Formats: sequence, C-alpha cells, structure tokens
Amino acid sequence: MKLNLRQGSLYLQVKEILKERIINGQYPKNSLIPSEPELEKEFEVSKITIRRAVEQLAQEGYVEKKSGIGTTVLANQAVSKLSKGQRFSEYLIGEGHQLGKKLIEVEKVDAILPAIHDLAGEGAYCVERLYTLDDKPYIHFRHYIPSSISLPNDPNVFVNSLYDMLYQEGIRFFRFKDEFSVAIPEPAVAEMLEMELQPLLQRERFSYDERDRLVEYSVAYYRTDIHKYIVNFNV
Repeated sequence: MKLNLRQGSLYLQVKEILKERIINGQYPKNSLIPSEPELEKEFEVSKITIRRAVEQLAQEGYVEKKSGIGTTVLANQAVSKLSKGQRFSEYLIGEGHQLGKKLIEVEKVDAILPAIHDLAGEGAYCVERLYTLDDKPYIHFRHYIPSSISLPNDPNVFVNSLYDMLYQEGIRFFRFKDEFSVAIPEPAVAEMLEMELQPLLQRERFSYDERDRLVEYSVAYYRTDIHKYIVNFNV
C-alpha cells in the first residue's frame, strides 16, 4: 500500500488505518496485529514510522506492546473503556441477527430543546438514522451534536458507529446517562418504523466529556415487538 505525504504525516496515516481495522474487527480484541516487518512491507514505510503509529494507538488505549510477544489489541471500540456494559448492537450481532444502518439525513437545527441548548447554545446538527433488524425497521435515532464539530462530508461515515466518528473528531467521552420511558413517536417516525401510532420504548442518552460537558444527546424509539432491549454486563 503506497501512502501519500500530501495526505499528512505517514505515521498518522498508518495509525488511522490500523485503528479503523481494529474498530471494524479486522484485528479482533485480544489478537495480535501484524508484526513491524509485515507492516513496514505493507505500507512501504520505515520501522520508525510503524513504531510511532503503534505508540499512538497504545496511548489511545487500543493496543499494548509487549517485548517478545507482539502488539495485542486491547479495545476495539472508541468508547469501550467507559463501561463494562456490552453494546446492544454487539449483543444483537452476537445472537446471529443481521443489523443494518441507514442514514436518513443530517441537518442543522436550532437550540429549541433544553438538552440541545446545553450542547452549544448556537444550535446543533441532527443526525437521523434508522436501524433494521433482519431487514425489518427496528430503531429510529436522532443524534444531536454541537454545531462546532466538523462533520465528515462522506455520508457513508454516518452508517458506522457515530461515537467512533466523534472520537476521531477529537471528542472524548467520559460518562453516559440513559433515561427510559414510553412515548408515542411523531407520525413520520412511526411511518419509518412501519407501524401504527402507539406507545414505544423511548431512550434518551446524554453523553458527557471529561469536563462534564454535554457533547451528544440522542432520542431513540425501539420496536420491542421485534426484539426486547437488553443490557448485557460483562463481569
């Protein structure tokens, strides 16, 4: 693989490629990433470049390098160190379900809700997405993030983990607060979920950084008639 200096420092390019492979599962948790000589050959760069890239990954908590063993993947999610709780999407996939993600739209919204106002005060971006479970509409999401964040131009980025994308944009998550209730979604949401207007499980999530600032707020509606919402904790 030939890297281009015009796209930035070579070691940073290597780091981002390796990080993407870790997050996408190409290098599973607790597995060893390729050796330095293998990476040197693949990326056509020096040993120093590879070592700097791996050091950066280690500082971010993704890998651990041990002499005589190699470099082991410690974490395969950008927010994995924040909780012992398994992600609901990971649980569904582990059960053998097919989980699909579709971006509906990304738009700038005014700070009309108290939670959105807490994000920045100058409005926010709303990222609207729809999850499918075994090809059936299952979860409707609206994520609100500060308008000060530079969002990628590629819409395909938003069908992957939004938290991983925000992490790469410099957002560091410290804690989450989830609130659950039962509510009737607006007609447009019910239509996307392919169901009549009726009460659904609603989850509100408040995501805070290390300075306890709200950096993401989301509202989700779940079709629990298709699958219950499950919190699976690892001891």
